[in-house]
Amino acid sequence: MHNFELVKPTTVEEAVAALQGDDAQPLSGGQTLIPTMKQRLAGSEQLVSLTGIASMQGVTISGSTITIGGATTHATVSAEVAATYPALSALAGRIGDPAVRNRGTIGGSVANNDPAACYPSAVLASGATVVTNSREIAADDFFQGMFATDLEEGEIITAVRFPVPEKASYQKFEQPASRFSLVGVFVAKFADGVRVAVTGAGEDGVFRWAEAEAALSANFSAAAVEALDLPSEALITDLHGTAEYRAHLIKVLTKRGVNEAV
Repeated sequence: MHNFELVKPTTVEEAVAALQGDDAQPLSGGQTLIPTMKQRLAGSEQLVSLTGIASMQGVTISGSTITIGGATTHATVSAEVAATYPALSALAGRIGDPAVRNRGTIGGSVANNDPAACYPSAVLASGATVVTNSREIAADDFFQGMFATDLEEGEIITAVRFPVPEKASYQKFEQPASRFSLVGVFVAKFADGVRVAVTGAGEDGVFRWAEAEAALSANFSAAAVEALDLPSEALITDLHGTAEYRAHLIKVLTKRGVNEAV
């Protein structure tokens, strides 16, 4: 790892100002950035820690809306939303291992947009809003492809705002060594329809399965998915599984999710 300067601002304004410096990079939980830097695959002269900003920590529940600070750890999310949004709580509680869950943050995960990360599927399926220091971004506009988002240079995620669905479930078939999703499917039923988001399988990262959404909006049952066949052309093939295998898993996990939600 190369030497770097660590800056620890206490306000969002201080963090944004620090990120204007040459070669400055935000540091949240560090569960992706630090290992990458240790392998010398990335480097920065200055890291701006976001974990000391009180306004970016914690969970606020108001009616059917949950607002989670960008620097809130997975463990805190899992504990704080369990009664209000069980599917999101279960997702957060299965990320990595205890060390990762107590250091990693929702803002860091969403900003990184790893193609196998869990949180992007929850954000997309929930129709959540990503709040930054300068604007609000709808989930459908935020994710731009593998490791790509709508965030601009120096922009940081201060919170993620989730509407709570009527019913929801997250089903994860994990790669046992990394505990990332080989395939993860988040199903969320709202009064105006169903949203289904898939992680771990798409060549361009997290995506919505539109055909399943239409079928489940008309009939929220596993039987509605039975006749669907997800094309495998845009899915990942790697040493863990073929695109066809992932397509099969997506269908199986979607049906399981619907059954659990019901």
